[in-house]
Amino acid sequence: MKLTQALKMAAKSISANKGRSALTMLGVIIGLAAVIILVSYAQGQNLAMRKYYESMGENTLDVYAYSWDGSVDVNEELYNYCQRISDYVAGVTPNGRAWGVSISYGVQTLGEGNSYGGGIMIGGGGIMIGGGGGNYVEPPTFYLGNDQFSVCNNYTLARGRDISYMDIERLNQVCVLGASVAQSLFGMIDPIGETVTVNGMPFTVIGLYAPKGNGVTEYNESGDNWQEVAMSRMDNIVVFPHTLTRILNENQSIDEYTVKARDSQSTRMAATLIKSFMEGVLGDNGYVDVYNQTVYQEEEDEANKLQQYFLGGIAAISLIVGGVGIMNIMLVTVTERTREIGIRKAIGAERKSIITQFLIEAAMICGIGGIIGILVGYLGTLIVGKLAFKIVLIPGAGITVGAFAISVALGLIFGLYPAAKASRLQPVEALRAD
Repeated sequence: MKLTQALKMAAKSISANKGRSALTMLGVIIGLAAVIILVSYAQGQNLAMRKYYESMGENTLDVYAYSWDGSVDVNEELYNYCQRISDYVAGVTPNGRAWGVSISYGVQTLGEGNSYGGGIMIGGGGIMIGGGGGNYVEPPTFYLGNDQFSVCNNYTLARGRDISYMDIERLNQVCVLGASVAQSLFGMIDPIGETVTVNGMPFTVIGLYAPKGNGVTEYNESGDNWQEVAMSRMDNIVVFPHTLTRILNENQSIDEYTVKARDSQSTRMAATLIKSFMEGVLGDNGYVDVYNQTVYQEEEDEANKLQQYFLGGIAAISLIVGGVGIMNIMLVTVTERTREIGIRKAIGAERKSIITQFLIEAAMICGIGGIIGILVGYLGTLIVGKLAFKIVLIPGAGITVGAFAISVALGLIFGLYPAAKASRLQPVEALRAD
């Protein structure tokens, strides 16, 4: 039997039983669409995570170092050493935090103690009055950094200037605002040069960082996507010269630092050099450890791959169910066409011709179902991408081609037993069938 003839016979058989063929394809359509959507969702999550890491700054190191008795000025030693290895390091900054701080401009106040709906809260999240109800308004994160804070943490200035070395040396009461804080406090007013009150002390706003996220500072834990929240938090910051820890943080020492490497190739070398140097400086009189954020990203990539395999495996179960449905329908088809098979064998049709005919029919049903499943999967992926990640998420070409190949292979695998059964029918017995 020629291939074209087998294809025509398969198409005729499928069109003769449109309803049954459609229901048979349904299992393949649902299974394939589920595989595409779930795998694409995992890839979208991976893209969102990469975007988050990029927004924090690529090629960065987290350094934890402190002296037990304060005899070593860790900040000065680390800063000066990073200047000496500038071939590998682009910048270094303390990454200290100020706690129990609030910032005010006019009647608007942001900070700890102003985050829930108790009493009156006026700010970027609107006005909340009354008891403990209402949405949670994230207070800003107050950082203590230096003139290289923006370089190390991948911030760019929208207006004004950054903290300078002289601000640090002279303990100037200045600050740089993240986009969300500026919007919450000033609205449409240009904050540059304005005076804000921080814990009752006047501070001059000298700079404004360009937004990284969508500017949302108010969110509900059960409603928003975690990537949105993370990106918003990166805009919800205020940065002061780190020497102001004396007045903002009761002179609490800073032991967290961020180092920005020149490129990905320099990251590991910079980590090795810094750790070795600081261990030599501190000796037994302190502690130092260096964490490579590239390692965190690689670990996250591995975790996402495992998630893709897991989600794909779950969706594949529905494909197997669809394959069993194909086998069942093909067995019914063999039973219905027993007499036809007997006639063909009586006039000299070989076993391989019978097997080929039924395999092509099963593969055609699955192939058509696969094409429809791919289209449904594309539509579902676009919807999921918009709802979950706020991006246009499109399945990769590899997923599409692989999905179609799987659908055809499914027909061949689950159609093999019915085809073999049909080819083993004896002509005399087959001709006796009703």
